[in-house]
Formats: sequence, structure tokens, C-alpha cells
Amino acid sequence: MSTTATAKIMTADELLRLPSGEFRYELLDGILHTMSPAGFDHGAHCSTMGMFLAVFVRQHRLGVVLGAETGYILKRNPDTVRAPDASFVSTETLNRVGRPARGFFPGTPDLAVEVLSPDDRPAYVDEKTRDWFSAGTQVVWNVNPRQKTITVYHTSEDYQVMTEADILDGSPVLPGFQCPLKDVFDQPL
Repeated sequence: MSTTATAKIMTADELLRLPSGEFRYELLDGILHTMSPAGFDHGAHCSTMGMFLAVFVRQHRLGVVLGAETGYILKRNPDTVRAPDASFVSTETLNRVGRPARGFFPGTPDLAVEVLSPDDRPAYVDEKTRDWFSAGTQVVWNVNPRQKTITVYHTSEDYQVMTEADILDGSPVLPGFQCPLKDVFDQPL
């Protein structure tokens, strides 16, 4: 995923007012980063992850699953707004932080899911993972469709790489959630 930064310092509120269209955006320490739209396979994997999570969360009334590119304000002054490919916010977190009437979520998801694009640099993925944890996210799943793996992070240093033969477990944020990885990567394309 290539990003381009502009020099002007921007706030989360200014980011929210940008027109949607041909680009996606994130704000890193007040600097706007533009990204091209996601490709077809990337979108299919984001949707699949969101679907598995949403069904489980809805059945158990655990909170809300948000789709790709939902913005989370990770820090202020200068503002950082990140947008995972799928995410889960627990009822407990919603009760503590509050549900925004409009705009970005003023905090972090309990679970952030990132689907790697073919051109994502490892340093970029590592930086994004560290950002989630330093802001308070409890678990990060980095989905690698090319290698058919999911790296499950409990901290930025404590992780497990899972393969198609494994079963993805949602603990500690989604106790009882289990999903065979072969189902994640079995795309009827």
C-alpha cells in the first residue's frame, strides 16, 4: 500500500470533512496520508473477516463489528486517525467511551483486523500494529492472503503465526469465537 503525505498539519475534524472518492485517508501525527482504493481480493478478505466476526458478535450481543475504513482517533494534538479493515468494539468499551453521534470513534477497537495488500511493506504493517497497541487495542489480527496466514498479536512483541490448518480463536476479546483459517482463505472466486 503506497501512501503519500502532505505537509500541512491537519486535525481529525478536518479529515472528517474531506470529500470521499478516489482515495482513502489516514492521519498520522497530523499528517494526511492518502491511499488508493483497495483491490478486489483485498475487499473480499476484509468482507469475509467482518462477516465471521459480525455473525458471532451479533449472536452473543457482545458489541459491534465495524467495516473497513472506519476511523479511530488514536491520539490528539497532533491527531492520529487509523482505519482497520475490520474491527470489533465491545459493549463495555462503548459504554465507557460512548458511541459518537457522528465522526470517528474517539478511542480504539478491542480488536483491529488488518488485511495485508500485496505491496504493503513489513515496516508499514509493524508500525500500524504498534500504533494500535500503544493506543490501547487489545488484539490485532494481520491477515496475509498471499501466504494464507493470520498473525495474532496480543502485544506488538507477543504474536503467533497461524496457517490454514489452524483455528482462529477470539480470546481474550471474543471468548468462544473460533474460525477455521481454511474458511477465511476459501474464496469462491
